[in-house]
Amino acid sequence: MAQIVRQRTARTTTPLRSRAAVRNMLEPVSLTPADLSMVLLVTAEAADSGLTTATVTELPKLVTACEALGIRSVKLFAEGTDRSATGESSVHENSLMAQAIAAIKETAPALAVMTETCLCSYTLDGTCYVTSSDGLPDVAATLDVTARQAVAHADAGADIIGPASMMLGTTGAARRALDEAGYDNVSVMPHVIFWSNLYDGFRQAMGATPKVGHNREFQVNPVRADQFIDAALRMESDGADMLLLEPAFATADVLGELKTRTLAPIFPFSVSGEYTTLAPLDAGTDKRDLRLLVELYTMLKRAGATAVVTYAAVEIARTLI
Repeated sequence: MAQIVRQRTARTTTPLRSRAAVRNMLEPVSLTPADLSMVLLVTAEAADSGLTTATVTELPKLVTACEALGIRSVKLFAEGTDRSATGESSVHENSLMAQAIAAIKETAPALAVMTETCLCSYTLDGTCYVTSSDGLPDVAATLDVTARQAVAHADAGADIIGPASMMLGTTGAARRALDEAGYDNVSVMPHVIFWSNLYDGFRQAMGATPKVGHNREFQVNPVRADQFIDAALRMESDGADMLLLEPAFATADVLGELKTRTLAPIFPFSVSGEYTTLAPLDAGTDKRDLRLLVELYTMLKRAGATAVVTYAAVEIARTLI
């Protein structure tokens, strides 16, 4: 009788049939505090907006907590306290953003500070760009003020600058301005954005709601993954060192595609609506149910995210350590 030789294929992953202790031994940790970047919304005065905001004096305590939990970066947004047609207050050396950056760096110098360079909190009409006298986006003026914002943030100590208007050219303008000012070691991470209703909470908290329309002129229609990827790659060719994709929930497919086409670190941004919707408050408490967010961020990490920018970073990190 011919001998039957049974060959076994080599296992390269955790066996599907194994005891819990074996699975725990073999499987990697799926999500860690280092995979999270904390969103900080800075306002001039204490505010009750449904999202956690902080004044400059409250930042040291917050960033100390971030470091203690193993969070390695923060994404900083600052309220505009003086609005104008051109958003000039955004470049002042004593702006709320500049004060916030300095306060964080004085407290936690090793923490990477990522900023938003945008105009929606500084213009009279809440748009992300300067508007010309005929009501159209003024590209030249927007590129100019974005570039000066980038330098102002770097002057204050920011590590990563984030052009967020989605106007093509702002990435290159920021990169050139930083290089000319001697900040060639400051990174540029533009926002690549699908338009969405998930931004409403942030806009209300930061006074960034446009008076007309939805600020979609330069954001990408969610059905146009090809346009989103093209915009991201064009930003990289303009000098982007990293890419911020938002909203996180809507970008998993393009994240996977971009990972095959660029070596740039990619940071999905889990925006305000994802935080309030996917992490609802437990009934009768001030604590949120974080399980859906943890699942989402684990999936994004699996897809290739360097880290996820989220309002829930501190809350989730506390459950992971």
